[in-house]
Amino acid sequence: MKLETKAYGPVDIEDKQVLEFSRGLLGFEEYRRFALIDAHKKPFFWLQSMDEVRIAFILIKPSVFRDDYDPGLSREDLEELENPEPTDLLVFAIVTIPESGPMTANLQGPLVINKKTGKGAQCISPHDEYRTKHDILEEMASRRE
Repeated sequence: MKLETKAYGPVDIEDKQVLEFSRGLLGFEEYRRFALIDAHKKPFFWLQSMDEVRIAFILIKPSVFRDDYDPGLSREDLEELENPEPTDLLVFAIVTIPESGPMTANLQGPLVINKKTGKGAQCISPHDEYRTKHDILEEMASRRE
């Protein structure tokens, strides 16, 4: 199917790229259907609302810069995701690219997707070490050291 996107204009997507967030995302609760699209620049992804072209997010897998990332999913989170096997989960962080300052990722509110069912949820990590703004490039550099 064709989907109009904020970043790329019209793109073809497959059914398996369509995701349903039953509670929406924090601050965007009214938008529940999204498409997960490979961004033109790796390692990023594009999460595009299927209902409003102006609503889209840049995503990254936390494992790209944080090997030990654990979102700390609750029983309620797993139930919302239809109790997937751990191997069926995809975990993403929303990326912020400000006009000035570093590119950051939100590890406190990860997006978790059951890739078998297309169900998604924005979860709140119970771990105190995770914040809404982790400097991606700084963490990648410290990982190499």
